[in-house]
Amino acid sequence: MSRALSPSTLVLLLLPPLFWAGNAVVGRALVGHFPPLALSFARWALALVLLAPFAIGAVRAHRATIRAHLPLLALTALLGVGCYNSLQYLALQTSTAVNATLIGASGPIMTLLVGVTWFNSPVRKRQGVGAALSVIGVLWVIARGELANLLRLQFDAGDVIMLIATLTWSLYTWLLQTRRPPLPLSAFLFVQIALGATMILPFAVAEYALTGAIAAPTASNAAALLYVALLPSLIAYYCWDRGVARAGAIVPMYFVNLTPVFAGLLSWLLLGEAVGWHHLAGGALILAGIHLAARPAAT
Repeated sequence: MSRALSPSTLVLLLLPPLFWAGNAVVGRALVGHFPPLALSFARWALALVLLAPFAIGAVRAHRATIRAHLPLLALTALLGVGCYNSLQYLALQTSTAVNATLIGASGPIMTLLVGVTWFNSPVRKRQGVGAALSVIGVLWVIARGELANLLRLQFDAGDVIMLIATLTWSLYTWLLQTRRPPLPLSAFLFVQIALGATMILPFAVAEYALTGAIAAPTASNAAALLYVALLPSLIAYYCWDRGVARAGAIVPMYFVNLTPVFAGLLSWLLLGEAVGWHHLAGGALILAGIHLAARPAAT
């Protein structure tokens, strides 16, 4: 990166982890009330309906470009819509919010490794140091300021699923940076969501066939569905797409580590849970890592 992040780019990169923090809280709260794959499909189906009035015209105008890039669009839909969110909701069935946050903290390092392995991207020293600082900050929040707490963490199948989800998001982010089709954002999102929801549907049907579980038509379920369809989906994906276009593939992943900080703040504001000094110290380390990774290269 040759220049510092502008204030508008910072906003674009700060909003997704804020909304995703809320998504993690909602997803965990819905365990037992909304089957995970049904939630994933319903989320994107509703997002598609909400987006349609703003995107149909652009889809029609760029249908030739869409056809030409359909395999790539299908791949981004699979990684960013179909896999990531479905895997996250599946992981939250057995993985604790703490463990999911810890595994999500591997995002910056995962992105660096994906870049080196598949996208011929060199790793700058300050990016590596920034990744380390950011991950240490997350660990400090999770450990609540006591390193011994990390030794008590236990991992299960949900944690492995969350690790795979993090890998799919890293791949998706790199594809946005290096191979994004030349489409308006509304058309790009609409096609991705339509393809991703179609991919999720047979798995949601199989989930129902195997478990018989179905979401009750309650006001709380409806409100949760509206939230996850609008803010973590449409708004967050819009901001992420624009942020990656401006900042590249690596730096935005550092911002994802703000998700546990925002989750703590949301818990404090909405649930009355206390914010401790370890939250503040961990947040400071995360911000230091972001600053270091995003700092302009010396000329």
